[in-house]
Amino acid sequence: MSLSHAFTENPINFSDSLSELKSLVKTKIEEARKGSDFETIETDIREAFAETERAALTEVLQRYDVDSPKVEFKGEIYRSATRCEKTYMSSAGPIRVERTLYRTRNDSPCICPLELRSGIIENKWTPKAARIALYTVIQLTPYDAARLFKELGAMQPSKSALDRLPKNLGENWEENKEAFEEDIRQNFSIPAEFTTVGVSLDGVLIPMQGGVVLPGDSRYEEASCGTVTYYNEKGDPLVIRRYGCMPEHKKVSLKSFLKKEVEYALSKQPNLILVKVADGARDNWTFLDNELPKGESVLDFYHASEHLKNAFDIAHGIKSVESAVEFSKYRSILRHDEKGINKVISHLQRLVKKNPRKKLLNTELTYFKNNKLRCQYALLAKAALPIGSGIVEATCKTLVSQRLKRSGMCWKENGGQAILTFRGLYLSNLFDCGWGMLANKYCGDVVPESNVVKFPKNAKKHVSG
Repeated sequence: MSLSHAFTENPINFSDSLSELKSLVKTKIEEARKGSDFETIETDIREAFAETERAALTEVLQRYDVDSPKVEFKGEIYRSATRCEKTYMSSAGPIRVERTLYRTRNDSPCICPLELRSGIIENKWTPKAARIALYTVIQLTPYDAARLFKELGAMQPSKSALDRLPKNLGENWEENKEAFEEDIRQNFSIPAEFTTVGVSLDGVLIPMQGGVVLPGDSRYEEASCGTVTYYNEKGDPLVIRRYGCMPEHKKVSLKSFLKKEVEYALSKQPNLILVKVADGARDNWTFLDNELPKGESVLDFYHASEHLKNAFDIAHGIKSVESAVEFSKYRSILRHDEKGINKVISHLQRLVKKNPRKKLLNTELTYFKNNKLRCQYALLAKAALPIGSGIVEATCKTLVSQRLKRSGMCWKENGGQAILTFRGLYLSNLFDCGWGMLANKYCGDVVPESNVVKFPKNAKKHVSG
């Protein structure tokens, strides 16, 4: 059974629209001379230009259509099934074109040469429109993005369309994730001025759908963030690769990504100094120490300072003068003295002896003993190596919290991961690269029947050597 739909000619072609635009501009100039409201004139002119742009894009997009009895796609012959209209969302707004659909047999899915040749995204968006929409929705909620587009004029996608787009693109990305990530690595050159590569990971709680009490309840789970940072000899961070994953047991996906990034960096420039920075979480260091190549291990100085402050608060009392004085003194010693960690441990041992009943004080002492080799801050700073995990802490805020922890939000795995994936590319200055690879997956080479090379029956195909 063949499908058919009536086709109505576009009421305004590009030439007519261009003439109307010129006429409208002349009219608005006269209105301006009479003192008409400029905002109204500006709005009318903007819409007129958008209408002309839509007419031009309609005529251009129509040229990507193939109207032939047969076409070849991926080595198969497809036959014409129907010719019908469809509306696509362009960067100037909706445009409606006529196109032909093809299929191999009656019960097979149809292909649309117009969409494949022009790179239409998700059967709806022109590439530029999809890119703009995705770029906007990784910054704003679909609701806010829809309101922004309405205010700007021209392209005005709905909230639901903006909600679906990153999810669909995210599924496509996940299907090709390994290849995409490898391409990004291979396209990244490591200049000689890079002397150090730092790797960090951390987590941040986000609201997830599917509570225990009721299906609609939310619960908080830990999303994970990781960074790979390249520094120069002065210790200045020059390039930062940011990555985020939805809640997952043992942060498996994040760790896999970080391991591949570090191994690639060291394979390209073996002289890079590897510095691993994290808080004191045991699982972080099990990964950093056992699964990554050898390098400098650093307990984040800010977290170390927090534990030091907590120790003095336990010994002397919260907000006491003694606690504040000792914390200021030993924080400086820990940071600037090459034997600072030994002095801190010795002083805490004395406090434990004086306060045997304060068990939590001994816990803090154990914390510093366990991390003794990771607290060589003076030596690391002297070598212009990083001593803090501020970059990954900031990534937790900018990549995850600012977008996924707004009022009333509650996430599912696929939707949240799509936002983290594309937002991570954006924050790593890799959005252009990532979009180029993803958009290319929507393109296809469709050959009209007249261009298909035909061989006579029983004829041998000769391949020249």
